[in-house]
Amino acid sequence: MAYARAEGQGEVDIYTMPALFMLKAEIPEKLVDGLNDYLDELREDEDRESLAKTLVGQIHQGEQLNIPPTDDERIQPYVAYLCDLGATYINHFSQSTGIMFKTNKQIALDELWSVHSFEGDYNPIHDHGTKTIMGISTTTWTKVPQQVLDQPTSGTPEYSLYNASGHSDGCLAFSYGRNSLIDTDRLFPPQSAVVKPEVGVQYMFPSGLQHMVYPFFGEGERRTVAANLNCWDVQEQQ
Repeated sequence: MAYARAEGQGEVDIYTMPALFMLKAEIPEKLVDGLNDYLDELREDEDRESLAKTLVGQIHQGEQLNIPPTDDERIQPYVAYLCDLGATYINHFSQSTGIMFKTNKQIALDELWSVHSFEGDYNPIHDHGTKTIMGISTTTWTKVPQQVLDQPTSGTPEYSLYNASGHSDGCLAFSYGRNSLIDTDRLFPPQSAVVKPEVGVQYMFPSGLQHMVYPFFGEGERRTVAANLNCWDVQEQQ
């Protein structure tokens, strides 16, 4: 960004050096309702597949379930929606950084799963992996306990981590660099973010981004639908 200065003082440029990009979208209510209907049935299915052995999570009261590839009309529209968002994310990355990839990218689902968290459940800090080096991860919520929704949002004057406020309970936290309490005083932008879950809000980010989920207390289910997307190279036909 260029700043005009008084005559004779010369022009000043200030460069932004981003660490990453985060996509945020609102899911159509129809998709949220379809996901909840499907997951209600899945939780009653005796043959449901737990992913407790392969996903990082301390989910003692709830469970983490595989959502298998299916032609179910409640799942397929959501998968198509994710892949479309993934293409949007890749295009934004290319346009914002000026980086042109050698080949076009095809976005395809790698894994899809649900996390049903209850009081005291949490996910330690971790990242995700995909079959392709370039991978995208996503998360959304189809149920959120009211006491979590009632908390102030990170970055607002009401938000505080002191006096056992509970303001981060049930939240998703991202870390993408070194963090210190005096970063802003030293003119370093924040390199972490705390996201309050909201029903129907979708986030998309690089799979290698470290993140964690704080536990919450009280009644209710925190229901998450998460996915990893592969970014395959599209080979031009000769």
